[in-house]
Amino acid sequence: MSRKMLETEGREWVHKGIITPEQHQRLLALYPSDERVVGLLPLLGSLLVGLSALSLVAANWQGLPEWLRLLLLLGSLSGAYATGEYFLRRGNASLGMGLVGLGLLLFGAGIVLTSQMYQLIGYDASGLLAWALAGTVLTYLYRSRFLFILTACIGGIVQGYSTGQLGGFSYFTAALAIVGLGYYWWRQPDAVLATVLASGLLWQAGLLVSHLNAKITWFFIPAMLIYAVGDWQTDRPAGRALQAPPLVAAFLFTLGLALYGEADTYAGLLRPPFLAYSSALVLVLGLSVAGKYQRGRLSSATDWLLLLPGFYLHGGLALAIATLVVLYAYSGTVLWRGHQENNADRVTLGTVLFILTTMVAYFKLTWAFMDKSLFFLVGGALLLGLSSYLRRKNAQSLSSKLPE
Repeated sequence: MSRKMLETEGREWVHKGIITPEQHQRLLALYPSDERVVGLLPLLGSLLVGLSALSLVAANWQGLPEWLRLLLLLGSLSGAYATGEYFLRRGNASLGMGLVGLGLLLFGAGIVLTSQMYQLIGYDASGLLAWALAGTVLTYLYRSRFLFILTACIGGIVQGYSTGQLGGFSYFTAALAIVGLGYYWWRQPDAVLATVLASGLLWQAGLLVSHLNAKITWFFIPAMLIYAVGDWQTDRPAGRALQAPPLVAAFLFTLGLALYGEADTYAGLLRPPFLAYSSALVLVLGLSVAGKYQRGRLSSATDWLLLLPGFYLHGGLALAIATLVVLYAYSGTVLWRGHQENNADRVTLGTVLFILTTMVAYFKLTWAFMDKSLFFLVGGALLLGLSSYLRRKNAQSLSSKLPE
């Protein structure tokens, strides 16, 4: 629970008589407003000091003798870990963890610089794999959200270098992210870490699809597998956070199909073998629905509307219209679920998606034949009117569900 949620929801709890004003203030006292900001300062300070030292050494690296280079690398690495452990033992967790994170970055820098000294990095990624492995081990050792995020970023960098420069996908790095970080998150669910984990896994899935020269729509098989895992998570905020990046990717893809799918050549680039793709998608759908049923969340199965494989239809205006219908159906279900759950944030999201879909539909269906000045005038009036109407209906719906 965060202070922001207590501030926004607490007043409503007091109004409903769930808690007293005194209890509200006592709860707020447990979450100081500046705690997170102050805690971030040592982390950011440690990283900036490390980057400053790295830039200074890098500027004079070639002029240093080899023995001094190795001494600097080992000394800075051991110094960062030792001082980090010192501050952790003294109870200064933020500064200590910042120094441990600095040590992890210095470890990676040492690998890169040592590999350059012996001209290894252009041919072998084993050193970088050790960097990702070290980050995973440290995450488990210190149980740190900061190290988790840092390791996820390191995994993305290592995978990007492996596929971009070495021409090979690192399945070891992918396994570290899926098994190592994934298991850590599953046992200690957290909404922020879920978003970071899902984004990192989607990045690696995209790199794999590109490396295999497969149809880009194969990307949504691992993406929706990540989504399905969120359905089985008992911690709903964390599970929903894991599902957000795949849903964003699916919505943007469907939006692009509505804009550009009219050309059959474009749609043809998206069509994998129908039987293989549809079978894989149905298997993931079954896993997702089973999780929703197990957790009592079957109403959220409407998220799968975005995965309807409309790109198998022939390109043309009919495909664009069909895709727009799917987008309207999805945004409508988000609105409906927001009203059912009395969730103002979900209602707002549904409203934004509905208006965005209307903008795309208006642009797609009227741009070619309407005078441009009239196009913008009518479009602006339409969106303003629609926005006002939806806000008014949402306010009426939510207020009617508040207890008297």
